[in-house]
Order: sequence, then structure tokens, then C-alpha cells
Amino acid sequence: MHRIQSINSLLQNELSAMETYRQTLNKFRKQTALGEMNFLMSSFEDHKAAACSLRGKIQHLGGTSAQDSGAWGTWAKIVMAGANCLGKQAALKVLREGELTGLEDYEKALLDHELPSDIRSLIENKLLPAQQRHMRTLDQLLNAVMA
Repeated sequence: MHRIQSINSLLQNELSAMETYRQTLNKFRKQTALGEMNFLMSSFEDHKAAACSLRGKIQHLGGTSAQDSGAWGTWAKIVMAGANCLGKQAALKVLREGELTGLEDYEKALLDHELPSDIRSLIENKLLPAQQRHMRTLDQLLNAVMA
């Protein structure tokens, strides 16, 4: 049961990330360069695939997967709404903070010695590298916006 709750927590982070990227895409669609838009769409799709993978793992363990992002997602929506009002730079900073939180949560999950090997492999080989890639790209975008 503990494992399912832990994986559900990771799933809720992914659902929150999807919502946050969706908000950013909707808000800045007209003001975003093609490269930025491609990154935002790609990141959204990465988080969508991660959520799908985590749901599958939860179902395989006999659990019920979270259907929404919970309290973290509600907080992220409020913060992103404010950031969107402040502009693209603020929105990118919020996205980066969300990616950092996800990265830390995946690293923390890997410290759990009872984590099933297939989930450990998913995190190590797919989910964690995606978080790291997103953070690097967001850093590049932020540097370009602030230059």
C-alpha cells in the first residue's frame, strides 16, 4: 500500500506538471517563438507519457491511480495564474520550480529500497532524465529571456 501511495504521489506531480504546461501553452501561444513552443509541447507530452506509465505501474500493483493533481496541483494552478499575469519569464520560473520539485521527488523515491525494480528502472532510465532535460532547457530559455 505504501508503494502505491508513493507512486500515486509521483503521478500527481506529473498531472500537476501537465496542467502547468497546458496553462503556459494557452497563455503564451501567440507570444512564444517556435523553439519555445516546441519545447513546451514536448515537455507537456513527456509529462503526459510519464503519467500514463505511472498509472500503468499502479494498476499492475493492484492499486487505484490518482485522477487529479491534488493539493499540489491546486497550488500550482494558483501560482501559475499569477505568473502568467506577470509575464513569460515568471511563468518559465514557475515551470522550472515545478521541474525541480519533480526531480527531487524522483531522487527521493529512488532512496526507497522497497521500490519495485521495474519502477526504479522507469525512474532512472526515463523519468529522471526527462526532468533533467526539461530543467536544462528551461534554464536556457530563462537565460535568453533575461538577456
